[in-house]
Order: sequence, then structure tokens, then C-alpha cells
Amino acid sequence: MRWRGVSHVEFAVLDYDDSIAFYDELFGWLGYSSFSSLNMEYQSIYYMTRYVNPHSYIGIQPARTGVKLTHSDQAVGINHIALWARSRKEVDRFHRDFLMKRDVPVTDEPKEYPQYWPGYYAVFFDDPINRIHWELAWIPKVPTPQQVWSFYRALRGFAKSRPDLANTVPGVTRQAKRMLPRRD
Repeated sequence: MRWRGVSHVEFAVLDYDDSIAFYDELFGWLGYSSFSSLNMEYQSIYYMTRYVNPHSYIGIQPARTGVKLTHSDQAVGINHIALWARSRKEVDRFHRDFLMKRDVPVTDEPKEYPQYWPGYYAVFFDDPINRIHWELAWIPKVPTPQQVWSFYRALRGFAKSRPDLANTVPGVTRQAKRMLPRRD
């Protein structure tokens, strides 16, 4: 079983200097650390939550070609990247004190998404230079009974509205779980 998750993700961006200025502010506000490739083999800036190994990081490199992204058309490529928030209050503060103050395009205001998980709370926004779509999300360690009930109701609503799904919440969860082939 894997336990580390994603090692890193790298993005090619337009207007590299402007993009780095935006991401320095964004990741700095969220408390990330940063390091540079020092242009030894290629130019890239990296952001991560900690220096301790193992860690995951996000890299930003200059694009050689391309145009701004449009996530709304579901084109091939990354739909969005979700970052963890420390709390629901951090999601709200980030929306108010970072996104709104800098006129960053917000596609979905902070709210609960009970269909994702009990208590799931997030804000969605676009990088203003490249239109890379981002999310800052928080999930409570112990959801309230009301959050669990909202999650159950959301799944039940999907089960009733979709003829291809079993008409019960356990049926939906059974159908959602997928088995992957394993190595021999």
C-alpha cells in the first residue's frame, strides 16, 4: 500500500515573473516554504508545506508555448488542484483577506459540499495569469451529526436522481468503490 501520495506536480506558466509573484503571495499567505532549481538544468520554483522528507511540492516553470486555461470546458488537462486548509475559518479568511483583496477570480464562494464528504468546506478560484483552477478545502476530523446527515441526504438525492445507480446510499457507495488490477 502506498502511503506517501503525490511526490510533486509541476506547471508550465505564462508570464513567468508575474506568475511567480502571484504564487509567492498565495503560498506565502498559506504558510508554505519555497526553493528554486537555481536554473541548473531547468528553471523552476517549488512550493511545499515542509522541508522534511518525504514531502510533496508544486513546481512552477516557464511555458514555451500555450494560452490561458479554461477549466469550465473540461478540456484535457488538470481540472483543478485542491490544497488543504487548517480550518474552516482559514478558508473564509483566505477568501476575504487574500482572494477578494487581490481581485483573484473566485469561481465558487466558500461553502459546504456535503456530496464530497461530511463537513467538506471549500472555495474555488483561478490563478489570474494562467487560469489554473485551484481549491482550498477543509474537512473536519470528526464531523458533526448534522454534517454526516447532510452527506447521507446528498448521496440519497444522487441515488434517487440517477437510474444507473442503486436506489440506496449503500448501493451508491458500493458502486463508487472501484477495484484496480494489482501486480502479480
